[in-house]
Amino acid sequence: MKEFNAEAVRIETASALETVRPAQAEGRYPAYIGLDVHKETIAVAVARAGRAAPESRGEIANKPKAVAKLVERLNQEFDGELLLFCYEAGPCGYGLYRQLLALGHDCQVVAPSLIPKKPGERIKTDRRDARKLAQALRSGDLTAVWVPDEEQDAMRDLTRARDDLKAQERKARQQLNAYVLRHGHAWPSNKTRWTQTHYNWLESLKFAHDWQQVVLQEYIDAAKAGEPTGRRHHRPDGTGVAAVVAGAGGGFTGRAARHRQVGGDGLVGGAGRYQPL
Repeated sequence: MKEFNAEAVRIETASALETVRPAQAEGRYPAYIGLDVHKETIAVAVARAGRAAPESRGEIANKPKAVAKLVERLNQEFDGELLLFCYEAGPCGYGLYRQLLALGHDCQVVAPSLIPKKPGERIKTDRRDARKLAQALRSGDLTAVWVPDEEQDAMRDLTRARDDLKAQERKARQQLNAYVLRHGHAWPSNKTRWTQTHYNWLESLKFAHDWQQVVLQEYIDAAKAGEPTGRRHHRPDGTGVAAVVAGAGGGFTGRAARHRQVGGDGLVGGAGRYQPL
């Protein structure tokens, strides 16, 4: 019988950048582009491969069309070679990151707290920050954050909205409890709060002054409005936060927790990315 020798085959999954391109494998790009991103503008700086000082390229509008034109100009300048962009993680989200990947280039969203700073460096301008990003990107001194895909980003929005509503509900209930107690009214401790019976009792309370009655009703309305569960009425199409959570089934909380655990604020070195669940 002939001996059969099976060859070991290594299977690698694609990263968030989808392919391991030659320039990335070598760790070199013809240019490194730092972007200082704000709500309305993006300051641009380019650090060419080598040791030359980064060049400021002015500012563009923070709009997809303006970004596409910038990339087109850089494609012409660098003969269509693969470029590496970066910008700081912040309130503007990951739309720019996804657009740059779709336009055929690499991009890192970097952790602001881990950007190297020189002692005594106090003067900050958008163009200076962009040059600093480009230089640090070229030297490999930046730390990239994990970037969620669009589905994971949507899950984050949903869980954040639910957490916000729960926090509002908790605060409103505390304020309502404190108000009625301050005026000598107390719900029996052996009875369940926040049921329809409890709300009926709250609405039946009478105060000496009309303004106090108005305050009571405001607190009651705030407590009801903050409820993110099925107890609150939804829009006619049933697409309230609670409706989405209910439609997701019992596994929603676990899936959301896993998205947070993997996403969160996890940091990864270089251009690597965690794999989505």
